[in-house]
Amino acid sequence: MNTNILHLADRVMVWQCIGCGKIEGPQPCIGVCEDHKVEFVYASVYDKAIEQVAIIHRHAEALETIVRFLAHTTPHEGRWKESYLALQNQARRTLEAIGAEDTGEV
Repeated sequence: MNTNILHLADRVMVWQCIGCGKIEGPQPCIGVCEDHKVEFVYASVYDKAIEQVAIIHRHAEALETIVRFLAHTTPHEGRWKESYLALQNQARRTLEAIGAEDTGEV
């Protein structure tokens, strides 16, 4: 999974009208200004989204570990049930850890 998305973008301080919500970032004008409609989000909303992406990334890594183990493990002859139960136990522990992180118990 690509972790480059987890970096925080540079912040720009701007003025926002308390009436209409217009946002303006004063800059030195070089005489060619044009207004274009652009999209912004509040920094707090962005920060929350990045936090959620980091959590999802950690969950995916934990689950990928179990999938890799399952994909690359062949139990010894006659030990299939024992191997399955061990993998099932590991999967339960991983799900418990993910649940603990989601509830802030980590």
